[in-house]
Amino acid sequence: MGAVEVERLDRLNAETLEELVGIYMRGYEGLREYGGEGEGYAKRYLRWCWSKARDGFFVARRGGELAGFIVCDRDWYSKYEGRIVGAIHEFVVDRRFQGHGIGRILMGKGLDYLSRYTDRVELWVGEKNRGAIEFYESYGFRKVGQSGIWVRMVRDLHAKPDKPPGED
Repeated sequence: MGAVEVERLDRLNAETLEELVGIYMRGYEGLREYGGEGEGYAKRYLRWCWSKARDGFFVARRGGELAGFIVCDRDWYSKYEGRIVGAIHEFVVDRRFQGHGIGRILMGKGLDYLSRYTDRVELWVGEKNRGAIEFYESYGFRKVGQSGIWVRMVRDLHAKPDKPPGED
């Protein structure tokens, strides 16, 4: 399959947007209540992510093929924190590439990026997305609240996870 390469997305053209939408839609298969609003929604949402967090929009490629992405916002105003924090707006690894460490590589890149700008990161994850919740917990995120079907998780970037990511 080839080595995994992670890079900042340099432009969001129509072709790349279509690839990202495909990854997004496949990533939420079986979890439609969290990301299954359709391709039109996905395009609008990913354009919003690009406009809001262009510097923190990272993509992973394996063998030249787009395999996943993470969108990290370094200056998100959190109404829950009452201040600017980092946020992970979206994080998806294409189902075809899951289980190969790509998520760990992307998360490492995202947290490294955010740690240069903030001491706290928040994200929201679907309450039924147990695999994602466990993944985030392995990186030191903890559940701090819930709104409807969404669980809010935070991480203090100066704290180390209890165990190294990827070790169970």
